[in-house]
Amino acid sequence: MPLSEEELRLLEQMERALVEEDPKLASTLRGTSLRRSARRRAIAAGVVFAIGVAVLMSGAVLSGSNNKFWALGIAGFVIMLVSATVAVSALRGQQAAAHGHPDPRTAGHPAHGFTVIDGGRAGRSRRSRRTTHRPFMERMEERWRRRRDENNGF
Repeated sequence: MPLSEEELRLLEQMERALVEEDPKLASTLRGTSLRRSARRRAIAAGVVFAIGVAVLMSGAVLSGSNNKFWALGIAGFVIMLVSATVAVSALRGQQAAAHGHPDPRTAGHPAHGFTVIDGGRAGRSRRSRRTTHRPFMERMEERWRRRRDENNGF
């Protein structure tokens, strides 16, 4: 049963209040369901990868005695390749969820975990805060000078 306009408005107000009171808790709640689904996909991809290894080895062993089973080995390799790709994307999704970057396809849908509107640190990344516009060598020289000064010239 969908929520009414009034209930949606109240829910959004409560979410905003939670973010203002405890942004760390809101961030934790926001990424929970994404991490869980990414973990499940990664585990399933690992199981399918092991099946792919078994198919590949079966194709290699059987084609040694009979040249008809070479396609089985290729199929095993393709299974392994696809499952490895799914596992890597799932692990990246799990890391993104851990850092509080919700999936844009499900961010606005109330059935897909906790979503916050206009809250948190959306749009800023760690890298953008640290990155300066100075050339690489200037930054390295500055670090070297700082270390030398901290260690009294050594």
